[in-house]
Amino acid sequence: MRPRHKKNLESRLEAVSDYLITLRNESLNFNDAENEKHLLDLKALFGNDNPVYLEVGGGKGQFACTFAEQNPDKNILCVERVRDVIVCGCETAKDKGLKNIMFLDCLAEYLPSYLPEKSFETIFLNFSCPFPKKRYASHRLTNERFLEIYKKLLKDGAPIFQKTDNMHFFEYSIESFSNNGFILSNISLDLHSSDFEGNIVTEYEEKFSSQGFPIYRLEARMK
Repeated sequence: MRPRHKKNLESRLEAVSDYLITLRNESLNFNDAENEKHLLDLKALFGNDNPVYLEVGGGKGQFACTFAEQNPDKNILCVERVRDVIVCGCETAKDKGLKNIMFLDCLAEYLPSYLPEKSFETIFLNFSCPFPKKRYASHRLTNERFLEIYKKLLKDGAPIFQKTDNMHFFEYSIESFSNNGFILSNISLDLHSSDFEGNIVTEYEEKFSSQGFPIYRLEARMK
């Protein structure tokens, strides 16, 4: 479902411009994004050299803002391509006065052009769109083409954490990770009924869990 167009979107985005990095990609061929470098300086961006975490597909920013609030000694960069959605996360961060979070308006395909290699402690994939039709499988954020991007962005030994409510997407992700050099651990088929501690609940997680859907979770690291 497409998000409703927000009223006064441009003025709202301008009001949170300190939290938002807007990248216009129209002239960049994402198939060659890695070779066209416009790298962000993460230390300058956050004003410190604390470890940086990355969420791809951050939605309205509930997870990222909570993470930032709970971990003031860590930075998080939240990537979201829908401007009507990303503005909500920026506004939440501003309302909370968070200093260790930034939002990146960018398609995941273009990340190699803008993000330095081996810079991130963890990548979070929270309730990514499952793109259930097979012909759209290449758009899934656990598809091989995205996994190759993540491999380069992660520090050595750093994990990817995935959560979803979609069983078929989860099964697809397990196969994709396994076929592309990742070792899986801490796989949960019902996260909220497990003994896992420290879970940060996202807006979608609240919705689906309240409807009785199990939440699937895994951790993936390169071999």
